[in-house]
Amino acid sequence: IKCLYGYAAEKVGDHDAAIAIFEDCIERFNSVYAMIWLAQIYDTGVGVPRDEAKATALLRQGALTDDEAGYSSLAKYHYGISLIEGKGTQANLDQGKHWLELAAQEGVEEAKEYLSQLPPQ
Repeated sequence: IKCLYGYAAEKVGDHDAAIAIFEDCIERFNSVYAMIWLAQIYDTGVGVPRDEAKATALLRQGALTDDEAGYSSLAKYHYGISLIEGKGTQANLDQGKHWLELAAQEGVEEAKEYLSQLPPQ
């Protein structure tokens, strides 16, 4: 439940508290939910200097973590897009498609849609 307070803090504009909560949740619980939210904060640069590399690293960490809540599937989706688009990392279409396919297999409809819009090879 503590990690949800990070979401609430971010939504009311208390970025420092949100970041502290998310970082603590990652350290204590390896929370993929917190990894995704913290990645979004660093990707947009709201409340912190924008850092796409840090955002992508957090998404990768989440994609490699199996969690019971299913957030790792969302992390795989977002990490796949980062790889395809070269956000915070060197673009890698094949690896990006791999992560999107995993997310799609795990039920992330957005991953299926993104894959369907890629040009055929």
